[in-house]
Amino acid sequence: MELAKVTSKGQVTIPIAIRNMLGIREGDKILFIEDGEKVILMNASTHALQKAQEAFKGVAKELNIQNEQDVVKLVKEIRTERGSQYKCE
Repeated sequence: MELAKVTSKGQVTIPIAIRNMLGIREGDKILFIEDGEKVILMNASTHALQKAQEAFKGVAKELNIQNEQDVVKLVKEIRTERGSQYKCE
């Protein structure tokens, strides 16, 4: 358990152990999530990454992507398709 003091401006210094645990560095954004009587503090970048991972869950299986080479192949295919849309004739 860590303790911090609130300044007259409503600022709090996040204890170093908590910053290290959450991977928070200078300039990072912090997310406050209300959960009933509690507030959860998260590194906003980590939270965004988790949400993106949830959104893409199962997509690799649907597209039969099994390794990095499959990803590279898919990107090349998409670039080829989109590139042909913009060619002038």
